[in-house]
Amino acid sequence: MAKETFDFSGWATRNDIKCSDGRTIRKDAFKHCDGQTVPLVWNHNHTDADNVLGKALLENRKEGVYAYCSFNGTDNGKNAKELVKHGDIVSLSIYANQLKQNGGDVIHGAIKEVSLVLAGANPGAKIENVMAHGELDEESATIWNGVTEFNYDVDVDVDSISHADAPKAEAEKEKSPEEGKEETVADVYNTLTDKQKMVVNALIGAALEEKAQNNNQEEDEKMKHNAFEQTNEIETNVLSHSDLVDVIADAKKTGSLKDAYIAKCNEKDVDLQHSIRDLDVLFPEVKAINNTPVTINDDTNWVAKVMGGVHHTPFSRVKMMAFDITGEEARARGYVKGNQKEEEVIGALRRETSPQTVYKLQKLDRDDIIDVTDFDVVAYIKNEMRGKLDEEIARAVLIGDGRSKASKDKIDPLHIRPILGDDPTYVVSKQLVRAAGADDYAFAKQFIKDAIKARKDYKGKGNPTLFCTEDLLTDMLLIEDRNQRIIYDTMDKLKTALRVVDIVTVPCFENQTRTVSGQNLKLMAILVNLADYNVGADKGGAVSMFDDFDINFNKYEYLIETRCSGAMVQPYGAITFEEQVAAETEGE
Repeated sequence: MAKETFDFSGWATRNDIKCSDGRTIRKDAFKHCDGQTVPLVWNHNHTDADNVLGKALLENRKEGVYAYCSFNGTDNGKNAKELVKHGDIVSLSIYANQLKQNGGDVIHGAIKEVSLVLAGANPGAKIENVMAHGELDEESATIWNGVTEFNYDVDVDVDSISHADAPKAEAEKEKSPEEGKEETVADVYNTLTDKQKMVVNALIGAALEEKAQNNNQEEDEKMKHNAFEQTNEIETNVLSHSDLVDVIADAKKTGSLKDAYIAKCNEKDVDLQHSIRDLDVLFPEVKAINNTPVTINDDTNWVAKVMGGVHHTPFSRVKMMAFDITGEEARARGYVKGNQKEEEVIGALRRETSPQTVYKLQKLDRDDIIDVTDFDVVAYIKNEMRGKLDEEIARAVLIGDGRSKASKDKIDPLHIRPILGDDPTYVVSKQLVRAAGADDYAFAKQFIKDAIKARKDYKGKGNPTLFCTEDLLTDMLLIEDRNQRIIYDTMDKLKTALRVVDIVTVPCFENQTRTVSGQNLKLMAILVNLADYNVGADKGGAVSMFDDFDINFNKYEYLIETRCSGAMVQPYGAITFEEQVAAETEGE
């Protein structure tokens, strides 16, 4: 495939960016893939050839792997091309094997396909073009007669400090620590960088200059006195060398040289200004250990599973039509001569779903944006807004947004129809009753049996995914046999037993209850292939970010919104599992 004939191009993956799975791809990890052509796939779905949308030519660059992609002429290829053209899909992702890792760093691998995805694991993997066709520690400083010397690598022992003046220590610099001899001030000084030596030299010069001025002032004062007059003046405002040795010893005990120095000055009634000026400049500035703030939020890995799993259409008004031929009336009949023939009765199913706007609005004062220099606060806010928008839509798809019907912010379940509580024609509801005296592990074992038996009612396409609570998954993994051995010691064994392709925990499932016909039900799990759930958005209704500036209030306003619909489109395409609970335990 020539680069001139591609439909779009972008970064399949970027180097040195931590992915959502915890890995970081390093430079040239896929260097040997340069020039190779691999399939272009929808959402890493390898179970159906219809998901192959085209092909991608890989180009290894210093920033990562770049992909030149072209679509095939299949219906799915044409549909994907339209989604990319309209900007509905902007993220790419790779599937690679033969990985070699150094901790969390990927240093080698083989790219097998490039996928179009709703939200990729690598934040830098985006579509770019669409064709019309050494820090100082407080304990490592030593004070000599009011002058500070820095030592990065050597832990100074108080007992090894000579009580002679610093110049004498300078003369002993031929003694080396490697020979078991005492380390001198000169040895320590020579470990400094040029920049640190400049600071020390400036402080020494300032101290000598101040001392000379004080000496001149003292000579002037002495001339005013009678030569035979006796005085008992005691020199004050000075820390002796022994005091400084005490400072170092105290610093080793307390962990702070600065605090020990100030405490000694207070003890000796010494003015800090006459010891070392601007002492704070000798200590390192407080530095952030992370470039951006840590975001406190529930686990959101399930959001990508939902948004990447649902079926997407470039139109939002969806009409679903189906015929029910499962009833007795739809069966073929035997004929007996002379009897009247009965007509077949077919139940017709039809419903329509229209879109609703879902949005998130954020405002920032311009002064705050300017003052925050440690990280890009605007980029952080926009990323947070997109994440929370996706999370809200994913929640609405599975269980609804949870707000009361009277709330003005509620996502209408007639526009984005939640799987939980949907029409029985589309979603089968299974209610489980806990056996008397059964603990959580026994009930988890009961759930596995009921889930396997319920598969006969599942009419969805392909293998489904089980969305459940973290507690239920934990209880299933801890089930033991009669010999107290774990039965499902790996996730794969549990998936095989449940006949599902994946198990995904959803935090918002916890304590999710509802009342149906007077019966209190607590959600346990949802079994569904989200390819049977359609999310539609018209051109212009896809996720869009808007910026504005309010000149009167000096504020930037950021709005992200989408106008979409959502509904199950496969009859009996999902099964919900809920536990019947007594009224007094509801909401616990």
